[in-house]
Amino acid sequence: MSELLPTAKTNSGRFFEDFRLGETIVHATPRTVSAGDVSLYTALYGSRFAVQSSDAFAAAIGYPAAPVDDLLVFHIVFGKTVPDISLNAVANLGYADGRFLEPVYPGDTLSTSSEVIGLKQTSSGDAGIVYVRSIGRNQRSEIVLSYARWVLVRKREPGTPAHAEQVPDLPSVVVPEELGEGCPPIDPAAYDDGLAGSAFRWGDYAVGECIDHVDGMTVEEAEHQLATRLYQNTAKVHFDAYGARESRFGKRLIYGGHVISLARALSFNGLGSGFHIAAINGGRHVAPLFAGDTVYAWSEVLEKAELPQRSDMGALRLRLVATKNLPCNEYPLKQGDQYAGGVVLDFDYWALFPR
Repeated sequence: MSELLPTAKTNSGRFFEDFRLGETIVHATPRTVSAGDVSLYTALYGSRFAVQSSDAFAAAIGYPAAPVDDLLVFHIVFGKTVPDISLNAVANLGYADGRFLEPVYPGDTLSTSSEVIGLKQTSSGDAGIVYVRSIGRNQRSEIVLSYARWVLVRKREPGTPAHAEQVPDLPSVVVPEELGEGCPPIDPAAYDDGLAGSAFRWGDYAVGECIDHVDGMTVEEAEHQLATRLYQNTAKVHFDAYGARESRFGKRLIYGGHVISLARALSFNGLGSGFHIAAINGGRHVAPLFAGDTVYAWSEVLEKAELPQRSDMGALRLRLVATKNLPCNEYPLKQGDQYAGGVVLDFDYWALFPR
């Protein structure tokens, strides 16, 4: 038997030293989204938002057909970036300035590119934070999604000199003037509250209101791996149980986007008319989640906004908080300056509601 020799034909992922400010990375494998992808996404999370569930409902209010769930679009666009950005990541640290700019429908093909917009070495010198702006486009080169994220990436050789550092100035909130682009004009009179599963529209919510979404969902090992494969996310920490035994957690991590989708699906109970995620202001994966944990969620209304030149809908800025193994009734977000134990997700986004 011949000796197994290293080859340069495989991809072991980038390390912090491999990134350069201003470079643009075109990610492999465009992905045509099918009705099967949509059905599988529904099977994984049980999302019940009527606009994404029913062609007839969507067409009645002004869409040509039911659009693909916004978070499925996010995960597919995100998944393209993993082999080039975060294959050697320690942790995905956060998101900002995310905007959904065009609806996506089954049959559309999505591709992704990323620009490196910031680099900062950690004080320990064994890793660095990489900031990227990722752009998802459809087959007509229209931008469907743009977002920034930052990720902690290992260094190939700890202690080597750092790059020239630059931390990008990212907005804390997407302004309301930029929220209506990804949604066609809708007919509020044709929006059937009964079929939507919620009688509460934009005007029924108040700033400061907190909504316990009541239900919980337990994460199964097979489900989270199936979901991550659906997005072609190749991050080792989600798949390689043997390698994970040597990590600080000793087992596979649940993909953070899986938690976002679970919490969003749970939020239907209380926010059922929030038919479109218009923007992601920020997000933090506060603590790890593992198979066997049960996710609960609650939301706080942070702001209400009327949209310029749009009388058909309004926007709510929502803080979606997910916890593990702790129901959310009167559950605190923070204890002092620290997140309370059990909080796994703190997600700030804008959703559109009919007027």
